[in-house]
Amino acid sequence: QVQLVESGGGLVQPGASLRLSCAASNLDFTNYAMAWFRQGPGKEREFVASIGRGGTEIYYGDSVKGRFTISRDTVKNTVALQLNSLKPEDTADYYCYADRVKTAWALMRGPYSGSWGQGTPVTVSS
Repeated sequence: QVQLVESGGGLVQPGASLRLSCAASNLDFTNYAMAWFRQGPGKEREFVASIGRGGTEIYYGDSVKGRFTISRDTVKNTVALQLNSLKPEDTADYYCYADRVKTAWALMRGPYSGSWGQGTPVTVSS
């Protein structure tokens, strides 16, 4: 069974940066497209970023373009999300997702039948 474990969340002030990491196990990592989603308080789940199997196909949600960067390490089987210039509206639980079937482009839209992590909380507040 695929396991995804997120880490790196925390409480930061507006304008600060964070780096989230997702450690993937029990899967052939190079055969999975990976993505980050988030769900803020009282909000629906939102696509944040996705990265293809080769690491070159990358997409971002409109609200994070230019501020967040997704990357993957095929040696460590990890996916990272660098969050810069954080805003209070970025406050959410951030979830890692792995999909063996879809491409990074297709992950911008559901449905989602892959594997989810347990989430890591990010709070942006002064």
